[in-house]
Amino acid sequence: MELLKSDFYYDLPEELIAQTPVEPRNSSRMMCVNRQTGAVEHDHFYNLCSHLKKGDLLVMNDSRVIPARLYGEKIENGTFIEFLLLEQKGDKLWEIIFRPAKKAKVGVKFSFGNGRLIAEVVEAKEDGNRIVKFECEGNFFTALENIGQMPLPPYITEKLENKERYQTVYSRELGSAAAPTAGLHFTPETIDELHAKGIKTAFVTLHVGLGTFRPVKEDNVLNHKMHSEHYFLPQETADLINETKANGGRVIAVGTTACRTLESVATFYNEISAHEGYTDIFIYPSYKFKCIDGLITNFHLPESTLIMLVSAFMGYENTMNAYKTAVDKKYRFFSFGDCMCIL
Repeated sequence: MELLKSDFYYDLPEELIAQTPVEPRNSSRMMCVNRQTGAVEHDHFYNLCSHLKKGDLLVMNDSRVIPARLYGEKIENGTFIEFLLLEQKGDKLWEIIFRPAKKAKVGVKFSFGNGRLIAEVVEAKEDGNRIVKFECEGNFFTALENIGQMPLPPYITEKLENKERYQTVYSRELGSAAAPTAGLHFTPETIDELHAKGIKTAFVTLHVGLGTFRPVKEDNVLNHKMHSEHYFLPQETADLINETKANGGRVIAVGTTACRTLESVATFYNEISAHEGYTDIFIYPSYKFKCIDGLITNFHLPESTLIMLVSAFMGYENTMNAYKTAVDKKYRFFSFGDCMCIL
C-alpha cells in the first residue's frame, strides 16, 4: 500500500491561520460532521451539548503546557542563548533543543532569570539535542513559570498576552511542550452543562512533544517515523470507558492526543485498562479504530500526521471535503482556531 503525503495537501490562505484566541473560549465556530455520510453542519462550540447524548463520555487530555522556552546567557562570557525544554529525564534533568547548538559542550553552564536557574550540559546527543541538569533555589516549576515563555507553534507570530489562554481550563499535569488544543474551547460552564445533561467526562494524560509540529518529509507516508510521547490512562478513566461501552454510550476523544492515548492502549493490550508508557502510534487511513466513537479536534496543517488521523476516522473524501468547506466558509485554523465535532 502506498499513501502519498501530497494526498493530504489543501490550499490554505495565510489569513485563516488564527493568531489569537477568541473570547470567550466557547464562542469558536464548530463544524459538525457525520463520519458515515460526510454531511456538514455549522454551529458554535457553546452548543456542543445539543450534539451529544446522555450516556456519552468525553475523554480529555489534562496535560499542562510548561513555559518551555528559556532565554539566558552562557556564564563564562555572557553569550545570549535559547533553551527549549523537550522532556523531563529525571530530577531537574531535561532534554533540550539549544540555540546556538555549538555553544553547548558538555560541562558548559548557563544562567537564566539573573541566576534564578542555572543549567549545566551533562550529555550531547547524536541528534544534536542536549541533556542538561538544572539547579535552582526552591521549586523548579515555580521558577520556570516566572521566567519561561510559552513555546507557541511556529505559525503563531503574535505575542500571547495571557499565558493561560494556551492552557485548557482542566489542565493539571505539567509536562507538555505544546497544548492539546481541542480542549482550548471548553469553559467551566460548558463542562457543567455537559454534566447536567448526563454526559460524563474523564481524563488521560499525554504530554505533547514538539514532534507534533514536525513535518512529514517522506513522500510515501508509511516511511514516516512518528515521535514518541508519554501517556497515562488511569483506572478510573478505564472503568468509565468500559461502563460507557457496556451501556451503549459513545466514547468521544477531545483532541488527537486523547485519541492516540486511547487507541494506543486498545491496540497494545486489546482492551481498555489502566496503563502508562510511551506511544509512537501512527494512525492513517486503513487503521481500524478500537475505542473511540467520536472526535472533537481543531483543523490541522496540510500534509500533517494529524490530518491523516482525522482522515482515518471519518474517511479520506469526507475529510478533504470538510477542509475545503472550512476554507470556503473562512473558518479559523490551527491551535487558536475553530474546531470540528465528528460523530
